[in-house]
This record gives sequence, C-alpha cells and structure tokens, in this order.
Amino acid sequence: MKKIYFILGFAFMVVLAGCKKYIDVNDDPNRPIDVKESLMLPPIEMLVSQNINAGGDGNLSLILQQYLQVAALNQVAPNFGTYLMYNVDMDGDWNNVYVRTLNNLNLLKAKAAASGNSKYSAIAKILSAYTLGYATDAWGDLPYSKAFMGVDVANPTYDSQQQIYVQIQLLLDEGIADIGRNTGLAPGSDDYIYAGDMAKWRKLAYTLKARYYLHLSKAPGTTPAAQAQLALTALTNGIQSNDDDAKIAFSGAAGAENPWQQNFLPGTTLVLANTFVNNFTTRNDPRLSKMVKPAKQTGLFTGRQIGLEDIGSLESYSIPSDFYAGANANNYLVNYTEALFIKAEATLVVSGFAAAQPFYQEGVKQHMIKVGVSTADMNTYIASRGTLTSANALGLIIEEKSISNYLNPENYTDWRRTGFPVLAKVKNALSDIPRRVLYPNSEITANPQPQQKAKLTDRLWWDVN
Repeated sequence: MKKIYFILGFAFMVVLAGCKKYIDVNDDPNRPIDVKESLMLPPIEMLVSQNINAGGDGNLSLILQQYLQVAALNQVAPNFGTYLMYNVDMDGDWNNVYVRTLNNLNLLKAKAAASGNSKYSAIAKILSAYTLGYATDAWGDLPYSKAFMGVDVANPTYDSQQQIYVQIQLLLDEGIADIGRNTGLAPGSDDYIYAGDMAKWRKLAYTLKARYYLHLSKAPGTTPAAQAQLALTALTNGIQSNDDDAKIAFSGAAGAENPWQQNFLPGTTLVLANTFVNNFTTRNDPRLSKMVKPAKQTGLFTGRQIGLEDIGSLESYSIPSDFYAGANANNYLVNYTEALFIKAEATLVVSGFAAAQPFYQEGVKQHMIKVGVSTADMNTYIASRGTLTSANALGLIIEEKSISNYLNPENYTDWRRTGFPVLAKVKNALSDIPRRVLYPNSEITANPQPQQKAKLTDRLWWDVN
C-alpha cells in the first residue's frame, strides 16, 4: 500500500497542481504531465475501493450504513446515526468523487484514447459510470457534462439526475464497445480488480447496466416492466459466478489493510447496530457467525442501539467478521449475488413470483457458499424462508440482497426504491430517515446552484412513492 500511495502522489500531480475548479492543467517542468495508463490505473482503482465504496478519507459510505441501521457510532446522540448532518460534512466526499476520482478517470480516458489503448479506456469508462452512479444516488443532480472542461468553465451548471443516468448508460455502452475494439496495451497486474481480464470487465459493465436500469423502475416516464426487461436483457451478458465478483484483495500487511478493517478500528467508534445484528437471530440465519464478530467483552453477538444518550464500552459491541473486515479481506464492489437478486426482482415484475423463486434461492445459496455456510445449514435456512408469494416476494428478495451486499452503498438505493428491509426511524431521530445527503459547503461556496437547497428528507428524481 505504501507503494500505491507513492504512485498516487506521482500520478495525480497533474490534477492537484493549481486546481482552480474541477480540473486545471498547468505546465510545470518540475512535475510530470505524461503518466502511463499502467501507473494511473492502480491508484484510481484504490480510490474507488477506499474512498467511494468504503468511505475511506470521507464518511459518506459509513453514514449510509448508519441510515440503514447496519452500523452505529458509539457516541452520544445526536450524531450521523440520528440524522444530524451539516453541509460541511460532505466536503471530503465531494472531493473524493470529483477531484480525486472522476477527474483522474477523465485523465485516464483521455490518455488511453490518445494512445489507442482501448482496454484502459474501457476500464476508465466503466469505473466512471460506477462512481457517477454512486454520486448521483447520494446527491441527485450533479455537475458532469461541463465539469471537466478546465478553467473555461469555472462554475459548471448541474445536469439533472435524469441526464446523469443517460450518461451512466452511455459510459457503460462505450466501455463495452472499447473492450470489443481490443486495441493497444493490455492491463495485467496493474489492474487490481480483474488483472486485465476484459471478459470479466465486460460482464461487470452489463451487470451495472442492469443495476441502473432497475433503479429507474419508478422514475417519471418509465414503467417497472420496461426497466425490468432492460435489466434482464443486460444480465444475459452479466456476471455469472462468484469468481466474477468485482473486488480488490488486500494482503493485510501494514499499510495494506482492507478499508473496512480500518473503518472499524477502536479509535473510529464505529460498531455494528443492534437492528442488523438482531435480525440474524430473528431469521435463525447461520451467517451470523460468518458475518459478525462476537463482542470481545462478552463473547455475545451484540449491536449498539442508534440514538442512545450514553457511551458504552467498544468491546461490548460486535463488529464485522474477518471475512468482510479482516485486514486481509477482499473489498467487494459488485457481487455476483447482486446480479442474481436483480434477476429475481426483474423476473418478479415481468413473470411473477413463481418464476422469480429459483433466482432468489440461488442468490441466497451463492452468498452462503461464499461466506462458508455448510450445505446442511444452507438448505435448512432456505427451506425456513419458505416460497415467494405475491405478498412477500419483493421484501424477501431485497432483504436477502441487502445481506449479500453487506456494507455496500447500493443497499441504501434499494431501501429507497422498495422500502425494504423495513426500517423505523431511530431513537432520538432529528427527522424521518434521510433519503439523500446534503450538498457540500465547499461546492455551495465555489459554485452556487439552486439544487443545493435540498434537505435530507427530499426525494431524488427516481425516488417516487
């Protein structure tokens, strides 16, 4: 990891030197202005893993886990878990998305296009779509079409979320086309996600297309059936097994730890929430010990209630298991099980609950296999969940999807889309459960736009009752 951060400092000088707005290119003889794609890709992928998916230097992904009542702060209320947020709290996350990630992906795209290296161009576009999806599902309208034009556009207007979703699908289509061109240099060990396996990148792109189609099942101007069919069509080329998971492996050596391990270190005061932990017992779910560590102090699986007025001992609460948050654990960006549950939900819409049943059960099965549940326990659990009906199908599909997408920000979008898993606002809540996050103070100051007045409880464009 120390090597990675050296590369970060080397490759990103072109971005961080004299940045006036989102991007500003200055010629400086003492700083590199031409960096090879093979040096740009590793730190960019680490940024996506650390600061987009896992909240690293910012806190957005961690806040979303609190909104979902998966994680809790061992702090006196009010705090993020009780829906306390100021615009300034989002400054770091906006910087992670724009200055650190999208800017550098834009540079990688431009470099790869100029060099004729279509595989690097494809990866840059697919990761741009992933990052842009994460950002728009948090904030809604965003600067994008005019955000990377240098000092000529110092105050870019915001694209509507509808336009952003069009751009996401365009980026994915272009990424798939670039893979088909198969020109120029091929990534290898510099690609931490798939080691240059472009067939897997193609599957990921199609799975993301399905994800973002399904997000719009209630959006104005769409229908659930049309979006579900688009998702099913995309999935015919999508991720096909757990081996296709988009993930980054960590060695666990000093400086190379999984970011979720870092997020739950004692000094962070972050632990698991009782809502999440207790639901394993309610379901009689054999994944409890595979996904949750018992509290050091008691040996019991114990989550903290969000919104308490006192501070408990950190060692009296559970944290994620080593499978997800050990120092040498994988950080999962997109899972095969997500593809299966997307297929289950889309099939439910198009063909009904009986047709969705096998994909739902396969999603549960594949996640249990991944985390190491025995075949006997797996079969007992799946049988105990019963069969899908018109009354329970969507709830069961999304609940199981959220378990298999443990610690993934995608679960927050699913909760807003579907209302599952069912959540009640927490103790000492300052409002209803938030449906978005605030625009950052840094952006409000530098680039004032009307959308920045949005409140936590305001709905996004696609978030329709």
